[in-house]
Amino acid sequence: MKVLGIETSCDETAICLIQAEGDLEHGNIRFKTLGNALYSQIETHRPYGGVFPNLAKREHAKNLVPMLVSTLEQAKMLVPADRPAVTKEMLDELKIVLEREEGLFAQLVMFFAQYQKPAIDVIAVTIGPGLEPALWVGVNFAKALAIAWDVRIVPVNHMEGHIVVSAVEGNALPHTVLPALALLISGGHTELVRMPEWFHYQKIGQTRDDAVGEAFDKVARLLGLPYPGGPEISRLAKEARAKNIAAPFTLPRSMLQSGDLDFSFSGLKTAVRREVENRSTLTDDEKCGIAREFEGAVADIFSAKVATAIDAVNAYTLIIGGGVAANTYIKQHLGTMLEKDFPTVAVRVCPPERATDNALMIALAGYLRALRGDFAKPEELYADGNLSLA
Repeated sequence: MKVLGIETSCDETAICLIQAEGDLEHGNIRFKTLGNALYSQIETHRPYGGVFPNLAKREHAKNLVPMLVSTLEQAKMLVPADRPAVTKEMLDELKIVLEREEGLFAQLVMFFAQYQKPAIDVIAVTIGPGLEPALWVGVNFAKALAIAWDVRIVPVNHMEGHIVVSAVEGNALPHTVLPALALLISGGHTELVRMPEWFHYQKIGQTRDDAVGEAFDKVARLLGLPYPGGPEISRLAKEARAKNIAAPFTLPRSMLQSGDLDFSFSGLKTAVRREVENRSTLTDDEKCGIAREFEGAVADIFSAKVATAIDAVNAYTLIIGGGVAANTYIKQHLGTMLEKDFPTVAVRVCPPERATDNALMIALAGYLRALRGDFAKPEELYADGNLSLA
């Protein structure tokens, strides 16, 4: 089955085409990436210190067709057309579908005039959670392609995409011993999810305020570091550990005694702000020490909560995904705890190149959903910025 994945939930415009086979029942799923294209909007949003939803929406509309062309070209499926691939009546329908996506209709008209319909079986698209204006661009783009090519659509939950791609090993999804526990950590989400079986989820812990990636960005801003803040904090923390630079203060490990599996990072960020405001200036060593202490506090919190959660749900597998899963120190800290306290728990950690938002994870989740027949008609598709796994 050839699946085209479309991802526009935040500030990455991504399209991926995979060829997949096998099923979950036999644990023999394998896939090949035929084409993969991603445009990051980081430089566009960097001056603002965060993502502006309507600016992200505009950039998605500008870049989706170029990403599609690049993906199909890599897959050797970009074939010139002898005649337009769609009729005038169909174009009239597509114009209505894309009326709110500035410039996208005109680009697609040119695309359909130039290229044949590719041999794609399914279109998978992120419908949420995320920034709703950004999500709608991808959803409407998927609708237009499905109508023009007469291809079925699978709506995909972005967080399920993170779980699926994090459970992958190489180019295969091996048998996963269930129940599993998923730790999903990114700029917009911090969740602990119990998965008794595939496609059934129970959210057992979540942040009560800031997501962990958001907290990294805010602390980085307090230290005068550029956006995105996560990599900058990690860079300084690594330098502090190498030089044995200690922090000028100790940060709290929030909610370790809360009696539940929730997180809170707002207080941690506030503690940094108060300490920074009490100092007229910060030396480079102080910035390194603060970064080290903040990253250490986050790692301590995750290790404690994950340990409690594994016991609570009797998990046989731990899946760690999301952009913050690329943080080397947090992974090492969790790995040390797991090796000591849970040596029999299988661990699947998303590799850094697949941890941030991408369309491969949407295509893979779409393939699993397509095996179940979880298709939607174009007119049934919608975007939901607050969509939840459970």
